[in-house]
Amino acid sequence: MRPTLFVAALLHGTALPVVAQEIPQQSRTALGEAIRAVLVETPALIYPLRERPQIVATDLYSEDAARDLGLLDRASRQLFSPGLPGFGAEGEPAAIAFFTQDDCPDCAAAEDELRHLAERLSLRVSVFDMVRDAALAAELGLDMAPSYVLPDMLLRGAMPAIVLEKYLRP
Repeated sequence: MRPTLFVAALLHGTALPVVAQEIPQQSRTALGEAIRAVLVETPALIYPLRERPQIVATDLYSEDAARDLGLLDRASRQLFSPGLPGFGAEGEPAAIAFFTQDDCPDCAAAEDELRHLAERLSLRVSVFDMVRDAALAAELGLDMAPSYVLPDMLLRGAMPAIVLEKYLRP
């Protein structure tokens, strides 16, 4: 068998399997050098090995995201209108709605970070109580405090200020 055909057979799995331990080291070195020489001379032999199968990405959450965007669109006046209770830039529409709860261990720290962020970015934050505004929270599917609502996303659970800033910056 010519070396090119032998290497092609090895690459495509059609050569007879050989147990490596049965080949003496001197023969393994010679075989390796022969395979390398053939591959250098005929690189097309490895093209089939380099081709990657086509992976079709599926967005597992596209339906959930579409549902959330619909909810946000319908609730936007309740969440982001000027004059809602909150803090930050007065008279402006809220850039973010913050859902908190009295017995929440993370809420005070989250609110403090959000206050500093609102001041630094000149943003308005509307504040909602998960108990008092339970119907709105339930409509949005918010089941934990703190939660953050932006015009295009829902964030459940405490978020570091650096993450919120990334979402809030234009």
